[in-house]
Amino acid sequence: MDHIVTLDSRQEAALQAIADKFIAQHKGDAVKALKEMIVLNGHLQERLDALEGRRRATR
Repeated sequence: MDHIVTLDSRQEAALQAIADKFIAQHKGDAVKALKEMIVLNGHLQERLDALEGRRRATR
């Protein structure tokens, strides 16, 4: 998780639009949106870890 991503201005604008839309889906509650994003990222990380484990097992 110590990978730093640098965005150019176009990417930053696209990310901001997505973030605004995600927060709007949560009726403007940024904290609620952030909590859901953390949960979603946790699920994705678990899936990535499982795939990595399978990949190591087949080597």
